[in-house]
Amino acid sequence: MSTMHGAAAFGLRGFLLASAALLSIGATDVPASLSTVPAIAQAPVAAPIAATWPVESARQLLTAIEGAPAEGLRASDYNPAALRRAIEGGAGAELDRVAQASAQTLAHDYAFGRVSDRESFDWHIARSMDEMAGLSGRLTQAVAAGKVGPFLASLLPGDPRYAALRDALPGASGGDRDRIRANMERWRWMPRDLGRDYLYVNVPSYRLRVFDDGMPTSTYTVVVGAPDTPTPLMMTPATSVVVNPWWNVPQSIIRKSNMRAGRPGFVYASSGGQLSVRQPPGPRNALGKIKFNLINDQAIYLHDTPAKAGFARDDRALSHGCIRVKDIDQLAAELMRDGGDAGAFDEALAQTRTETVPLPKRWNVYLVYFTMDRDDDGALVSYGDPYGRDAQLAARLDGGGMRIASN
Repeated sequence: MSTMHGAAAFGLRGFLLASAALLSIGATDVPASLSTVPAIAQAPVAAPIAATWPVESARQLLTAIEGAPAEGLRASDYNPAALRRAIEGGAGAELDRVAQASAQTLAHDYAFGRVSDRESFDWHIARSMDEMAGLSGRLTQAVAAGKVGPFLASLLPGDPRYAALRDALPGASGGDRDRIRANMERWRWMPRDLGRDYLYVNVPSYRLRVFDDGMPTSTYTVVVGAPDTPTPLMMTPATSVVVNPWWNVPQSIIRKSNMRAGRPGFVYASSGGQLSVRQPPGPRNALGKIKFNLINDQAIYLHDTPAKAGFARDDRALSHGCIRVKDIDQLAAELMRDGGDAGAFDEALAQTRTETVPLPKRWNVYLVYFTMDRDDDGALVSYGDPYGRDAQLAARLDGGGMRIASN
Protein backbone atom coordinates (compact mmCIF):
# COMPACT_ATOMS: atom_id res chain seq x y z
CA MET A 1 0.00 0.00 0.00
CA SER A 2 2.60 2.53 1.09
CA THR A 3 4.91 1.68 -1.86
CA MET A 4 2.11 2.31 -4.35
CA HIS A 5 1.25 5.58 -2.66
CA GLY A 6 4.87 6.72 -2.73
CA ALA A 7 5.16 5.92 -6.45
CA ALA A 8 2.04 7.93 -7.21
CA ALA A 9 3.32 10.91 -5.23
CA PHE A 10 6.68 10.77 -7.02
CA GLY A 11 4.93 10.80 -10.40
CA LEU A 12 2.93 13.89 -9.47
CA ARG A 13 5.98 15.74 -8.20
CA GLY A 14 7.93 14.90 -11.34
CA PHE A 15 5.09 16.11 -13.53
CA LEU A 16 4.76 19.35 -11.58
CA LEU A 17 8.49 20.00 -11.69
CA ALA A 18 8.52 19.46 -15.45
CA SER A 19 5.54 21.77 -15.93
CA ALA A 20 7.19 24.55 -13.94
CA ALA A 21 10.43 24.12 -15.87
CA LEU A 22 8.67 24.36 -19.25
CA LEU A 23 7.15 27.69 -18.30
CA SER A 24 10.65 29.19 -17.96
CA ILE A 25 11.68 28.23 -21.53
CA GLY A 26 11.45 31.12 -23.97
CA ALA A 27 11.45 31.07 -27.78
CA THR A 28 14.99 31.01 -29.20
CA ASP A 29 16.23 33.61 -31.65
CA VAL A 30 16.27 32.64 -35.36
CA PRO A 31 19.86 32.40 -36.65
CA ALA A 32 20.84 35.28 -38.95
CA SER A 33 21.92 32.80 -41.66
CA LEU A 34 18.31 31.83 -42.22
CA SER A 35 17.57 35.30 -43.61
CA THR A 36 19.36 34.37 -46.84
CA VAL A 37 17.28 31.23 -47.39
CA PRO A 38 14.34 31.54 -49.79
CA ALA A 39 11.09 32.15 -47.93
CA ILE A 40 9.59 28.86 -49.00
CA ALA A 41 12.48 26.97 -47.36
CA GLN A 42 12.58 28.88 -44.11
CA ALA A 43 11.40 27.10 -40.94
CA PRO A 44 8.35 28.84 -39.45
CA VAL A 45 9.06 30.97 -36.40
CA ALA A 46 6.81 30.12 -33.44
CA ALA A 47 4.55 32.91 -32.24
CA PRO A 48 5.18 34.14 -28.68
CA ILE A 49 3.38 32.03 -26.08
CA ALA A 50 0.41 33.85 -24.57
CA ALA A 51 0.57 34.47 -20.83
CA THR A 52 -1.33 31.81 -18.88
CA TRP A 53 -1.50 33.59 -15.50
CA PRO A 54 -3.69 36.71 -15.52
CA VAL A 55 -2.63 39.27 -12.91
CA GLU A 56 -5.94 38.92 -11.06
CA SER A 57 -5.45 35.15 -10.67
CA ALA A 58 -1.93 35.78 -9.39
CA ARG A 59 -3.29 38.25 -6.83
CA GLN A 60 -5.72 35.60 -5.59
CA LEU A 61 -2.78 33.21 -5.26
CA LEU A 62 -0.83 35.79 -3.25
CA THR A 63 -3.79 36.25 -0.90
CA ALA A 64 -3.97 32.48 -0.43
CA ILE A 65 -0.24 32.28 0.31
CA GLU A 66 -0.52 35.07 2.88
CA GLY A 67 -3.34 33.06 4.48
CA ALA A 68 -1.32 29.82 4.68
CA PRO A 69 -0.33 30.43 8.36
CA ALA A 70 -4.03 30.08 9.26
CA GLU A 71 -3.67 26.48 8.01
CA GLY A 72 -0.54 25.90 10.11
CA LEU A 73 1.87 26.37 7.19
CA ARG A 74 4.56 28.97 6.51
CA ALA A 75 3.83 31.59 3.85
CA SER A 76 7.56 31.91 3.13
CA ASP A 77 7.59 28.36 1.71
CA TYR A 78 5.55 29.59 -1.28
CA ASN A 79 7.75 32.51 -2.39
CA PRO A 80 5.40 35.45 -1.76
CA ALA A 81 8.13 38.06 -2.30
CA ALA A 82 8.98 36.73 -5.74
CA LEU A 83 5.29 36.55 -6.61
CA ARG A 84 4.73 40.19 -5.57
CA ARG A 85 7.58 41.32 -7.83
CA ALA A 86 6.24 39.29 -10.72
CA ILE A 87 2.75 40.74 -10.25
CA GLU A 88 4.22 44.26 -10.38
CA GLY A 89 5.83 43.35 -13.70
CA GLY A 90 2.47 42.36 -15.18
CA ALA A 91 1.35 39.33 -17.15
CA GLY A 92 4.03 37.45 -19.02
CA ALA A 93 6.60 34.68 -18.84
CA GLU A 94 8.04 35.68 -15.46
CA LEU A 95 4.65 35.82 -13.76
CA ASP A 96 3.72 32.48 -15.35
CA ARG A 97 6.89 30.86 -14.04
CA VAL A 98 6.71 32.17 -10.49
CA ALA A 99 2.94 31.85 -10.04
CA GLN A 100 2.80 28.33 -11.46
CA ALA A 101 5.56 27.04 -9.19
CA SER A 102 4.05 28.63 -6.08
CA ALA A 103 0.51 27.54 -6.92
CA GLN A 104 1.48 23.94 -7.59
CA THR A 105 3.36 23.69 -4.32
CA LEU A 106 0.56 25.25 -2.27
CA ALA A 107 -2.10 23.15 -4.03
CA HIS A 108 -0.17 19.97 -3.27
CA ASP A 109 0.38 20.90 0.38
CA TYR A 110 -3.29 21.77 0.91
CA ALA A 111 -4.51 18.62 -0.83
CA PHE A 112 -2.02 16.03 0.45
CA GLY A 113 0.03 17.63 3.21
CA ARG A 114 3.43 19.29 3.17
CA VAL A 115 5.40 16.40 4.71
CA SER A 116 5.59 13.73 2.04
CA ASP A 117 7.35 10.99 4.01
CA ARG A 118 4.30 9.75 5.92
CA GLU A 119 5.76 6.27 6.31
CA SER A 120 8.36 7.63 8.74
CA PHE A 121 5.38 8.34 11.03
CA ASP A 122 3.97 4.82 10.42
CA TRP A 123 1.12 6.39 8.40
CA HIS A 124 -0.20 4.05 5.69
CA ILE A 125 -3.59 5.55 4.85
CA ALA A 126 -3.51 5.78 1.06
CA ARG A 127 -5.02 8.59 -0.99
CA SER A 128 -6.74 8.21 -4.32
CA MET A 129 -4.39 8.26 -7.31
CA ASP A 130 -7.16 10.02 -9.26
CA GLU A 131 -6.88 12.96 -6.85
CA MET A 132 -3.18 13.26 -7.60
CA ALA A 133 -3.51 12.84 -11.35
CA GLY A 134 -6.20 15.51 -11.67
CA LEU A 135 -4.70 18.20 -9.46
CA SER A 136 -2.63 20.01 -12.11
CA GLY A 137 -5.51 20.09 -14.62
CA ARG A 138 -7.90 21.48 -12.03
CA LEU A 139 -5.40 24.21 -11.18
CA THR A 140 -5.15 25.18 -14.85
CA GLN A 141 -8.95 25.46 -15.07
CA ALA A 142 -9.08 27.58 -11.92
CA VAL A 143 -6.46 30.00 -13.30
CA ALA A 144 -8.34 30.38 -16.57
CA ALA A 145 -11.66 30.93 -14.76
CA GLY A 146 -10.22 33.44 -12.29
CA LYS A 147 -11.11 31.18 -9.33
CA VAL A 148 -7.71 30.36 -7.89
CA GLY A 149 -8.67 31.35 -4.35
CA PRO A 150 -11.82 29.19 -4.15
CA PHE A 151 -10.00 26.29 -5.81
CA LEU A 152 -7.17 26.30 -3.28
CA ALA A 153 -9.61 26.58 -0.36
CA SER A 154 -11.53 23.57 -1.70
CA LEU A 155 -8.44 21.37 -1.37
CA LEU A 156 -8.33 21.66 2.42
CA PRO A 157 -10.09 19.13 4.65
CA GLY A 158 -13.76 19.96 5.14
CA ASP A 159 -14.10 17.77 8.23
CA PRO A 160 -15.29 19.64 11.35
CA ARG A 161 -12.43 18.07 13.29
CA TYR A 162 -9.97 19.96 11.09
CA ALA A 163 -12.03 23.15 11.44
CA ALA A 164 -11.85 22.86 15.24
CA LEU A 165 -8.06 22.76 15.07
CA ARG A 166 -7.93 25.72 12.70
CA ASP A 167 -10.22 27.75 14.97
CA ALA A 168 -7.94 27.05 17.95
CA LEU A 169 -4.70 27.97 16.16
CA PRO A 170 -4.82 31.81 16.44
CA GLY A 171 -4.99 31.73 20.23
CA ALA A 172 -2.26 29.14 20.69
CA SER A 173 1.45 29.68 21.23
CA GLY A 174 4.64 27.69 21.69
CA GLY A 175 4.20 23.97 22.12
CA ASP A 176 0.41 24.14 21.91
CA ARG A 177 0.64 25.84 18.54
CA ASP A 178 3.03 23.19 17.27
CA ARG A 179 0.71 20.41 18.44
CA ILE A 180 -2.22 21.98 16.60
CA ARG A 181 -0.17 22.39 13.43
CA ALA A 182 0.98 18.76 13.60
CA ASN A 183 -2.59 17.54 13.89
CA MET A 184 -3.76 19.80 11.05
CA GLU A 185 -1.06 18.27 8.87
CA ARG A 186 -2.31 14.77 9.72
CA TRP A 187 -5.81 15.79 8.61
CA ARG A 188 -4.37 16.92 5.28
CA TRP A 189 -3.04 13.37 4.92
CA MET A 190 -6.52 11.93 5.45
CA PRO A 191 -8.95 11.06 2.65
CA ARG A 192 -11.44 13.86 2.06
CA ASP A 193 -14.37 11.41 2.23
CA LEU A 194 -14.27 8.92 5.11
CA GLY A 195 -17.59 7.38 4.14
CA ARG A 196 -20.83 7.28 6.11
CA ASP A 197 -20.24 4.12 8.17
CA TYR A 198 -16.88 3.62 9.83
CA LEU A 199 -15.01 2.86 13.04
CA TYR A 200 -12.60 5.57 14.19
CA VAL A 201 -9.79 4.44 16.48
CA ASN A 202 -7.73 7.44 17.57
CA VAL A 203 -4.66 5.87 19.17
CA PRO A 204 -3.79 8.70 21.64
CA SER A 205 -7.41 8.85 22.88
CA TYR A 206 -7.56 5.11 23.66
CA ARG A 207 -11.09 5.14 22.26
CA LEU A 208 -12.98 3.55 19.38
CA ARG A 209 -15.94 5.56 18.07
CA VAL A 210 -18.67 4.19 15.82
CA PHE A 211 -19.94 6.49 13.06
CA ASP A 212 -23.23 5.33 11.56
CA ASP A 213 -24.61 7.33 8.62
CA GLY A 214 -21.99 9.97 9.35
CA MET A 215 -22.96 10.47 13.00
CA PRO A 216 -21.14 9.21 16.13
CA THR A 217 -23.32 6.64 17.88
CA SER A 218 -21.17 4.98 20.54
CA THR A 219 -17.70 4.90 22.09
CA TYR A 220 -15.62 1.96 23.35
CA THR A 221 -12.50 1.86 25.51
CA VAL A 222 -9.49 0.28 23.78
CA VAL A 223 -5.89 -0.77 24.38
CA VAL A 224 -3.47 0.13 21.55
CA GLY A 225 0.10 -0.74 20.60
CA ALA A 226 2.88 -0.02 23.06
CA PRO A 227 5.56 2.54 22.09
CA ASP A 228 7.99 -0.22 21.06
CA THR A 229 5.26 -2.07 19.09
CA PRO A 230 3.11 0.84 17.86
CA THR A 231 -0.21 0.42 16.11
CA PRO A 232 0.30 1.15 12.40
CA LEU A 233 -1.98 3.88 11.09
CA MET A 234 -4.17 2.64 8.27
CA MET A 235 -7.64 2.25 6.83
CA THR A 236 -8.65 -1.41 6.91
CA PRO A 237 -12.12 -2.84 6.13
CA ALA A 238 -13.92 -5.03 8.67
CA THR A 239 -15.74 -7.89 6.94
CA SER A 240 -16.71 -10.44 9.59
CA VAL A 241 -16.63 -11.43 13.25
CA VAL A 242 -14.88 -14.59 14.43
CA VAL A 243 -16.23 -16.15 17.62
CA ASN A 244 -13.86 -18.41 19.57
CA PRO A 245 -10.90 -17.54 17.32
CA TRP A 246 -7.57 -19.28 17.00
CA TRP A 247 -4.58 -16.99 17.45
CA ASN A 248 -1.89 -17.30 14.80
CA VAL A 249 1.08 -15.90 16.68
CA PRO A 250 2.97 -13.38 14.48
CA GLN A 251 6.60 -14.19 13.73
CA SER A 252 7.67 -10.94 15.39
CA ILE A 253 6.16 -12.10 18.69
CA ILE A 254 7.62 -15.60 18.31
CA ARG A 255 11.08 -14.07 17.88
CA LYS A 256 10.72 -11.46 20.61
CA SER A 257 9.32 -13.96 23.11
CA ASN A 258 11.85 -16.61 22.07
CA MET A 259 9.02 -19.15 21.80
CA ARG A 260 10.04 -22.78 21.46
CA ALA A 261 7.98 -25.87 20.69
CA GLY A 262 6.71 -27.60 23.79
CA ARG A 263 5.22 -24.66 25.65
CA PRO A 264 1.80 -25.88 26.81
CA GLY A 265 -1.37 -24.34 25.44
CA PHE A 266 -0.07 -23.87 21.86
CA VAL A 267 0.04 -25.87 18.63
CA TYR A 268 3.38 -25.93 16.79
CA ALA A 269 4.46 -26.65 13.24
CA SER A 270 7.75 -26.21 11.41
CA SER A 271 8.26 -25.56 7.72
CA GLY A 272 11.49 -24.61 6.00
CA GLY A 273 13.19 -24.06 9.32
CA GLN A 274 10.56 -21.58 10.49
CA LEU A 275 8.39 -22.30 13.51
CA SER A 276 4.69 -21.45 13.34
CA VAL A 277 2.64 -21.23 16.51
CA ARG A 278 -1.13 -21.22 17.03
CA GLN A 279 -3.16 -20.86 20.20
CA PRO A 280 -6.51 -22.68 20.25
CA PRO A 281 -9.75 -21.05 21.48
CA GLY A 282 -10.31 -20.98 25.20
CA PRO A 283 -10.25 -18.78 28.29
CA ARG A 284 -6.50 -18.10 27.96
CA ASN A 285 -6.52 -17.29 24.25
CA ALA A 286 -4.85 -13.90 23.69
CA LEU A 287 -7.71 -12.83 21.38
CA GLY A 288 -10.38 -13.64 23.92
CA LYS A 289 -13.83 -14.62 22.73
CA ILE A 290 -14.21 -12.38 19.64
CA LYS A 291 -12.04 -11.09 16.82
CA PHE A 292 -12.99 -8.76 13.97
CA ASN A 293 -11.41 -9.82 10.68
CA LEU A 294 -9.71 -6.79 9.07
CA ILE A 295 -8.24 -6.79 5.57
CA ASN A 296 -4.60 -5.69 5.82
CA ASP A 297 -1.12 -7.13 5.39
CA GLN A 298 0.14 -6.33 8.89
CA ALA A 299 -1.94 -8.82 10.93
CA ILE A 300 -3.80 -6.01 12.68
CA TYR A 301 -7.33 -6.62 13.96
CA LEU A 302 -9.79 -5.70 16.69
CA HIS A 303 -10.17 -8.32 19.37
CA ASP A 304 -11.21 -9.26 22.88
CA THR A 305 -8.65 -10.12 25.57
CA PRO A 306 -8.50 -12.14 28.80
CA ALA A 307 -6.33 -9.34 30.29
CA LYS A 308 -9.21 -7.05 31.27
CA ALA A 309 -7.15 -5.05 33.79
CA GLY A 310 -5.53 -3.06 31.00
CA PHE A 311 -8.81 -1.29 30.25
CA ALA A 312 -8.77 0.36 33.68
CA ARG A 313 -5.37 2.01 33.14
CA ASP A 314 -4.98 5.63 32.09
CA ASP A 315 -2.06 4.77 29.79
CA ARG A 316 -3.40 2.04 27.54
CA ALA A 317 -0.55 1.77 25.01
CA LEU A 318 0.15 -1.85 25.96
CA SER A 319 -0.42 -4.26 23.06
CA HIS A 320 1.77 -5.70 20.29
CA GLY A 321 -0.04 -3.44 17.80
CA CYS A 322 -3.56 -4.82 17.56
CA ILE A 323 -6.55 -3.08 19.13
CA ARG A 324 -8.09 -4.70 22.21
CA VAL A 325 -11.70 -3.57 22.65
CA LYS A 326 -13.57 -3.51 25.95
CA ASP A 327 -17.15 -4.87 25.60
CA ILE A 328 -16.35 -6.09 22.10
CA ASP A 329 -19.42 -8.33 22.21
CA GLN A 330 -21.57 -5.19 22.44
CA LEU A 331 -19.69 -3.65 19.52
CA ALA A 332 -20.30 -6.76 17.42
CA ALA A 333 -23.98 -6.81 18.35
CA GLU A 334 -24.26 -3.11 17.43
CA LEU A 335 -22.77 -3.66 13.98
CA MET A 336 -25.00 -6.70 13.44
CA ARG A 337 -28.23 -4.75 13.93
CA ASP A 338 -28.36 -3.24 10.46
CA GLY A 339 -29.55 -6.30 8.53
CA GLY A 340 -27.18 -8.78 10.12
CA ASP A 341 -27.88 -12.29 11.35
CA ALA A 342 -28.03 -11.49 15.06
CA GLY A 343 -29.35 -14.98 15.78
CA ALA A 344 -26.32 -16.62 14.18
CA PHE A 345 -24.03 -14.37 16.20
CA ASP A 346 -25.79 -15.17 19.49
CA GLU A 347 -25.72 -18.87 18.69
CA ALA A 348 -21.98 -18.71 17.96
CA LEU A 349 -21.37 -16.99 21.29
CA ALA A 350 -23.10 -19.85 23.08
CA GLN A 351 -20.78 -22.43 21.51
CA THR A 352 -17.11 -23.30 22.00
CA ARG A 353 -16.27 -24.05 18.37
CA THR A 354 -14.85 -21.40 16.03
CA GLU A 355 -17.51 -19.65 13.94
CA THR A 356 -17.21 -16.77 11.45
CA VAL A 357 -20.25 -14.51 11.10
CA PRO A 358 -20.28 -12.01 8.20
CA LEU A 359 -21.05 -8.39 8.98
CA PRO A 360 -24.15 -7.14 7.16
CA LYS A 361 -22.20 -4.30 5.54
CA ARG A 362 -18.63 -3.18 5.16
CA TRP A 363 -17.25 -1.01 7.94
CA ASN A 364 -14.02 0.81 7.23
CA VAL A 365 -11.79 0.98 10.30
CA TYR A 366 -9.58 4.06 10.53
CA LEU A 367 -6.58 3.69 12.83
CA VAL A 368 -5.39 7.28 13.24
CA TYR A 369 -3.13 9.41 15.43
CA PHE A 370 -4.51 12.77 16.59
CA THR A 371 -3.22 14.16 19.87
CA MET A 372 -5.86 16.90 19.64
CA ASP A 373 -9.31 16.00 18.38
CA ARG A 374 -12.91 17.18 18.45
CA ASP A 375 -15.26 15.27 20.74
CA ASP A 376 -18.94 14.53 20.14
CA ASP A 377 -19.94 17.85 21.72
CA GLY A 378 -17.74 19.83 19.34
CA ALA A 379 -15.06 20.72 21.92
CA LEU A 380 -11.37 20.34 21.10
CA VAL A 381 -9.77 17.79 23.44
CA SER A 382 -6.05 17.23 24.06
CA TYR A 383 -4.54 13.77 24.59
CA GLY A 384 -1.07 12.50 25.31
CA ASP A 385 1.50 11.70 22.65
CA PRO A 386 2.29 8.04 23.43
CA TYR A 387 4.61 7.59 20.44
CA GLY A 388 6.31 11.01 20.79
CA ARG A 389 5.56 12.19 17.25
CA ASP A 390 4.18 15.73 17.54
CA ALA A 391 7.48 17.58 17.94
CA GLN A 392 9.10 15.65 15.10
CA LEU A 393 6.22 16.41 12.74
CA ALA A 394 6.13 20.10 13.66
CA ALA A 395 9.87 20.30 12.97
CA ARG A 396 9.38 18.70 9.58
CA LEU A 397 6.73 21.29 8.73
CA ASP A 398 9.30 24.00 9.41
CA GLY A 399 12.12 22.59 7.36
CA GLY A 400 11.70 19.01 6.28
CA GLY A 401 8.68 19.32 4.01
CA MET A 402 8.61 18.70 0.27
CA ARG A 403 9.53 21.57 -2.04
CA ILE A 404 8.44 21.33 -5.65
CA ALA A 405 10.09 24.52 -6.86
CA SER A 406 11.89 27.51 -5.41
CA ASN A 407 13.21 30.88 -6.58
